Amino acid sequence: MTDCAVLRPGGVSIAVTDLGGDGPVVVLLHGLAGSSRELLPTAHALRGYRVLLMDQRGHGASTRFPDDVSRDAFVGDVVTAMEELVPGRRATLVGQSMGAHTAFLVAAAHPDLVEGLVMLEGHVSGSDDPNEAVGLGRYFASWPVPFEDEAAAREFLGEDAIVDAWVADLQQTEAGLVPRFDAAVMQRTIEAVHEPRWSEWEALQVPTLTVFARHGMFSDADKDELIRRRPETIRIDLDGGSHDAHLDAFEEWSEVLRRWLARDQ
Repeated sequence: MTDCAVLRPGGVSIAVTDLGGDGPVVVLLHGLAGSSRELLPTAHALRGYRVLLMDQRGHGASTRFPDDVSRDAFVGDVVTAMEELVPGRRATLVGQSMGAHTAFLVAAAHPDLVEGLVMLEGHVSGSDDPNEAVGLGRYFASWPVPFEDEAAAREFLGEDAIVDAWVADLQQTEAGLVPRFDAAVMQRTIEAVHEPRWSEWEALQVPTLTVFARHGMFSDADKDELIRRRPETIRIDLDGGSHDAHLDAFEEWSEVLRRWLARDQ
């Protein structure tokens, strides 16, 4: 396993973990306010594959305050990482939530680089309610950081599946524990994700799997609309799990992913 940094315009550094190997390439992309750390169990479940895990800009060990948080910037980060680390090879892109949105846009814009797309709890319809992004920004800004210790963080953050990942990602400073992301950057980032991208979805050329959790964030109508607009898409609904099904429905999620990746073997 090798940790490296990919440099991008504007002085942005993208942290990538390369698990190595000679197998088919899989790129894993985390969701908003997460990091590649939470997808390490998924990566380790993919034996025989060359797995790259990326901290998307504004997250994890990547640049915390990028000026550009457009969707094009996120797409460019993935493309550059692939060109530098696995030149001349195509990859299957696997993303959760915002990471699924990034993966989808890479596949739409660069089908020559992508041989498959897996979207866990991701969508392309966006949102016409600006208060959703504002609400997320306010929530992250409300964290009483620095936390004195992990127990204090857990007491505030609660018991949702994502909390273990958030706590594991906290950065130790002299004052205490702080998150590896900024609330304002998260709000700007999700505002861009909330713009609908149906034209790219309908023109998508690569084999695609969408995976939804039993207790995820999307309605049946949301899920049905993805398939109606692109009938060749494969959809699997998990028996359990939340929006963070890679954490609280890991066994089922990883089995679905492995089976789909091996479908042609």
